[in-house]
Amino acid sequence: MLTHLVTASGVLGLLTVLPGPDMAVVTRRFLSAGTEDALRTAGGVATGLFLWGALTVAGLAAVFAASPAAFLIVRLAGAGYLVFLGAHTLWQNRRPAPPELTDTAPPGLGAPWRTGLVTNALNPKIAVFYTGLLPALAPPGPPAAWGMALLVLLHSALTLTWLGTYVLLLSRAASALRRPRTHRALGLATGTALIGFGIAVAAASG
Repeated sequence: MLTHLVTASGVLGLLTVLPGPDMAVVTRRFLSAGTEDALRTAGGVATGLFLWGALTVAGLAAVFAASPAAFLIVRLAGAGYLVFLGAHTLWQNRRPAPPELTDTAPPGLGAPWRTGLVTNALNPKIAVFYTGLLPALAPPGPPAAWGMALLVLLHSALTLTWLGTYVLLLSRAASALRRPRTHRALGLATGTALIGFGIAVAAASG
């Protein structure tokens, strides 16, 4: 069982560190409001994963993933939300870099934890990923539901650890990120990436 968990941890860890919407929304929040809000956003992302994981263990995510209408609605809502975040980031990027990356968010950004949560709650690909992969990775021995629940907790913890480390690395580089050209370039890249992820989610099939 231990060997199985190590293998599952490696697979989940690899999927966790791949760049995606989660890193983009955390970067966006750091550029706009600083370290504390970025960490709260990471907490919301991990909560979103836990939510989908709970639905998977309960068997509801599989029902959802098999419903074309429900999948389409959530997919388009999630895509629209990412595009909105990206467009807002590009709009905010017109402004000069703040003299300090404080923990006070500018108006219109919304609560950081909620931003992270909604980003994952409106990502139906997580339901497809969990229903397709978790049963295969679940360790033998305990009931399947318990094994999948353990993997959900593991994935959420890995995600929170990775994004938290990423935020701390950004914080260490805060002085460099305050430089106008660097701040603007990273803001442009983040906004563009969010819009790209939104388009990719909208174009994806169930």
